[in-house]
Amino acid sequence: MIKKILIANRGEIAVRIVRACAEMGIKSVAIYAEPDRHALHVKKADEAYNIGPDSISGYLNVHRIVNLAVATGCDALHPGYGFLSENPDLSAACKKRGIKFIGPSAEVIHRMGDKTEARKAMIAAGVPVTPGSEDNLDNLDQAIKLAKKIGYPVMLKATSGGGGRGIRRCENESELKKNYDRVISEATKAFGSANVFMEKCIVNPKHIEVQVLADSHGNAIHLFERDCSVQRRHQKLVEIAPSPQLSDEQREMLGNYAVTAAKTVGYENAGTVEFLLDKNENFYFMEMNTRLQVEHCVTEEITGVDIVQQQIRIANGEKLGYTQEQITRRGFAIEFRINAEDPKNDFLPSFGRVTRYFAPGGPGIRTDSAIYSGYTIPPYYDSMCVKLTVWALTWEEVLRRAERALQDISVHGIKTTIPYQLQILKTEEFKKGVIDTGFVESHPELNDYSTRRPPRELAAVIAAAIAAHHRL
Repeated sequence: MIKKILIANRGEIAVRIVRACAEMGIKSVAIYAEPDRHALHVKKADEAYNIGPDSISGYLNVHRIVNLAVATGCDALHPGYGFLSENPDLSAACKKRGIKFIGPSAEVIHRMGDKTEARKAMIAAGVPVTPGSEDNLDNLDQAIKLAKKIGYPVMLKATSGGGGRGIRRCENESELKKNYDRVISEATKAFGSANVFMEKCIVNPKHIEVQVLADSHGNAIHLFERDCSVQRRHQKLVEIAPSPQLSDEQREMLGNYAVTAAKTVGYENAGTVEFLLDKNENFYFMEMNTRLQVEHCVTEEITGVDIVQQQIRIANGEKLGYTQEQITRRGFAIEFRINAEDPKNDFLPSFGRVTRYFAPGGPGIRTDSAIYSGYTIPPYYDSMCVKLTVWALTWEEVLRRAERALQDISVHGIKTTIPYQLQILKTEEFKKGVIDTGFVESHPELNDYSTRRPPRELAAVIAAAIAAHHRL
């Protein structure tokens, strides 16, 4: 049995895993780079160890992390998301040292992390994929010929890419020529691989992903879908479960596709199969994320399944605790990624000291964060500081509750995207649940929000009212 887990991550996801361990009676070990010495995950874990002066020598050092797991007597390692979570070397190193990796095998991570290999696997499984190159592109001439065949616009993508990086949309041959070397350069710098491939660009699709769980006994299920269509520069801003845009027939079809995909590649643990839905209601496989997703919270809220605990049980060799028939969905959940950024200044990062932080409360409200009053957000990592998840029985109720929660939450000392998220919520398209990946670009007015009256101005109004009362 797993008795002690090293968490190879930081921030809110590390805190989330610590909590899952505590509920299961498992000891947790946190790691931290020097800038995170006072981070919340360090305070919450049973043990915490300095892993290096920065993220490169710390959170991205496979051998140092695995050696620490062995030295501290850990049975398992949870990679969270980001950093090394989809690095097959970490999974392989854990196996070599006798540490259970809470995720799929190195072979599966490598296969599904290679976008061209993933496409081939899905084609073999009968899962529809977008038209594009069968393998990596050899040169620019090949790219030009293929683009003429499948038609513009096209997407150049890093084969080992992810997180919205290493992607360029090309509207014509001129842009293809301009972007080809640029994508190769981005891919090499970000992912250590110069391989790129091409896909037909599905213009303003709906981005739908399906959460799957698979054990080592051949069982695989899905936990329904999430709608991730609200994005900015390929980065998700808001996630919804289930999608308000799908019919029950589409939902069942996607779930079956996702389970087929997982079984085809011999997948184990939690994973996400991502699809695009075009204007003609055609679904296309996009990629499979071989890790826990940022937005797993909305799936947990509508199904009642603790995905992190299921990950640990699967890694422990247990059978899935649920059959597909036992998985039901109830209500709607929306997750807002609140970033330390200034929407009025082209989303410039706003790192620094959080002078005050108040989390919202009430029924159906969940916050996943790693900030607290007095915490200083370091400038070295992703800008997300809070995930606010709201649940209600109906779509109309969850919209009203979400607005209330976004007005309740308060982060002082830094700029955040809370006002921007409120504006998204108030658009007619979002209220109707009709959204696609072009949503943000089609609403340039989202930054034209008005802030609430600051406390001292409100105090002045109250003082004036009291003075007027006394004069009467």
